[in-house]
Amino acid sequence: MPSDYAEIRNRVEHYFDRTATRAWARLTTADEKVSKVRQTVREGRDTMRAVMLSRLPDDLTGCRVMDAGCGTGLTTVELARRGADVVAVDISPQLIDIAKDRLPPELRGKVSFHVGDMADPALGQFDYVVAMDSLIYYRAPDIGRVLTELGKRTHSAIVFTVAPKTAFLMAFWWLGKLFPRSNRSPVMIPHALDKLQRHAGDSLIKIDRVARGFYISECLEYRP
Repeated sequence: MPSDYAEIRNRVEHYFDRTATRAWARLTTADEKVSKVRQTVREGRDTMRAVMLSRLPDDLTGCRVMDAGCGTGLTTVELARRGADVVAVDISPQLIDIAKDRLPPELRGKVSFHVGDMADPALGQFDYVVAMDSLIYYRAPDIGRVLTELGKRTHSAIVFTVAPKTAFLMAFWWLGKLFPRSNRSPVMIPHALDKLQRHAGDSLIKIDRVARGFYISECLEYRP
């Protein structure tokens, strides 16, 4: 992948592996009390996870599925419970460790964890790829390249999310550009579907949008 992709990936890795690990662990623990703002993010992510999983069969027995950017493993658990052989990938070793600790013992034979890039060809072939909020920091050309490369190794579909190009998110994006802070998450880049299609093709379609407080995300599907 081009150096721009690698630079952003390294920034995201640094943030999630060194700055935000504890906050992310709390956010993804259902009974952990968080602020009202983060509660809306938690609820929005739960809704989006359900939307994404609805695009996959209820019975995934015999399917090899990648959870790309698995974080603390919430989606990984759901995929394994459906019978999938899950490859859970994340660039943050600390988040991978949390996901391993949280994986129910009865599902451990269904999941293999990998620290690294979701686009790594060494990860092999898949029936489905799920990438929840894993591509939201990248530019449209980079997202197009990731989808194209993963698509060559994915038999059915890649279900993923982006930040939609809304007035609300664009305002946050410009604020992030004007007032960068080293202790904040890398700024997510809002995208319009038609621009992404110019880089990924017409096989990229919109599935649904979830808006819950400070969480606004759009589910897209790419069929190779």
